[in-house]
This record gives sequence, structure tokens and C-alpha cells, in this order.
Amino acid sequence: MKVLSFGEILWDIYPDEKYIGGAPLNLAGHLARHGAAVDMLSAVGCDALGNEALEILEKWGVGTHLVKSLPDKETGSCVVTLDESLTPSYDLKTDVAWDYIPHCDAKGFDVLYFGTLALRGECNRYSLNKTLEGGNFREIFCDINLRPPFFDRNSIEVVLNNATILKISEEELDAMLDAVGIKNTGLESVCLELESRYPQIKVVIITLGSKGAVAHSTLEKRLYSVEAMPCKVVSTVGAGDSFSAAFLWSYMNGAGLDECLSHASEIASLTVSQYDAVPEYTV
Repeated sequence: MKVLSFGEILWDIYPDEKYIGGAPLNLAGHLARHGAAVDMLSAVGCDALGNEALEILEKWGVGTHLVKSLPDKETGSCVVTLDESLTPSYDLKTDVAWDYIPHCDAKGFDVLYFGTLALRGECNRYSLNKTLEGGNFREIFCDINLRPPFFDRNSIEVVLNNATILKISEEELDAMLDAVGIKNTGLESVCLELESRYPQIKVVIITLGSKGAVAHSTLEKRLYSVEAMPCKVVSTVGAGDSFSAAFLWSYMNGAGLDECLSHASEIASLTVSQYDAVPEYTV
């Protein structure tokens, strides 16, 4: 399985620490942990954060030859500040390197991954379209990542019109549905409506946090569910990305949706029990 992960590389900058992140990067790291061949299609600045990001990706075994280093843009970052009660606020920087991702000849890749956040600018929307045109993907895995104010109906529609496997969290479900004019009348009804309106979608996954997750198959017209595995939660950063990667790896290796959900729940539980968004583990 050869995967192309399109999207943001950024750093979460805290008062006394920094952590590498971005959903496409986290997913790539977890897929590499599973033994998949995965390349990032992104951009970083010619700066210390960009160099460190490339070093981390290479350490994880993620291909970086499609990550462009831009001399006139800084590596993406999100500055996190804490108030007196330790409540965080976020300043996601704009006009940074990952807003200028190049397109590539995507022939030879089995899977393309992308989400809504990377589509906040016209440059990336163009690059994604060119990459889609040049590829012959078996599956396109899309993750709805709604980060106000960096989404609109257009970016959501790009995801919905291209995804063959769609993932959305329960907390973002209503905002997505409102954007495209679908009423939330229950999880199974929502899945059926999405699959009817966007007929290329084969599977809809809805993660439910501590309640687990569900997945609906267009072919089987059946809703599968899994409970979250009990664990001591240390950090939820990257949990959804680890779930996506584990589900995708199982799915592309021929597992049924129940097995895909079970493995994804196991890896997500492992991830939230540790501080790193991409902890070390073997499958």
C-alpha cells in the first residue's frame, strides 16, 4: 500500500514547549508505524522548524521528497496561550509554507489522504485538483477538520465530492451538515444521506470520542459500531489521526469494517494514553 498524504505540517507552540503536528503528518506517521509506504505532499520553510520537521518525518520512515522547502515562507505554527485557569487559546498562523503546497504526479499511489484545513487557500485547492487529476487512486480518504474560521462550504464540498472513505467527528458533524444543507436525523440516516448525495463514498466513519465510533458501508447498507477501549487518557492530541491511519491500514489490507473499527479503536486508545501524537509502537 502506497499512500500520499496531502496537507499541513505545523508546530503547536506552547509557552515552554513545542510539538509537531497537523492531521496529515500525524496520519503519515501512524501509517509508517504500520509498515505502509507513505509520502507527505506539503511545504515547510527554510528555517529551524522546517528542518526539524523533515528530520522527524525521516526518522518515522515517512517520505519527504515531495515536501517543498520555501525560502520566503515560514514553517506553519499554531501559538497556544494559556490564561490564569490554564484554558488554551489558539492562533493558527496564516500565509505560511503549508499554504503553498505544490502539486505532483501522483501516479503509483494507491491512496490519497487530505482534509479540509489544507484547503483554506486557493493555491492548495489548485494543487489538490492537479494532484487528483494526475492520480489513479484506489481510495481517497478524507477527514473533515473544521478549524474556524478556516473552512467554508466550498472546502467541505471538495472533500465530500472526492472522498471514497469519509471520516468526521461527532463534535463537528452538525457544522458540516449545516454547511451542505443536511439535517441530522440520526447517525445511520446521516450516513445514508451522505452516501446517496455523494455516490462515490463507500464508507462513512463517525468518531464519538469516549463513546467509540461507527462506520457505515454503502455496499452492505449496515452500521457497524465499536466502543472506545478503556485506558488512562493523558492527551487526546492526534487521537483521531491515529484512528484514521489504523482504520485505513486495515481496510486496505482487506479487513471487514468491524475489524477495521476494532483495530482503529485499539491504536487510538494507545495514542491517548501517551503524550506523543505519534508514539512508538509495532503492529
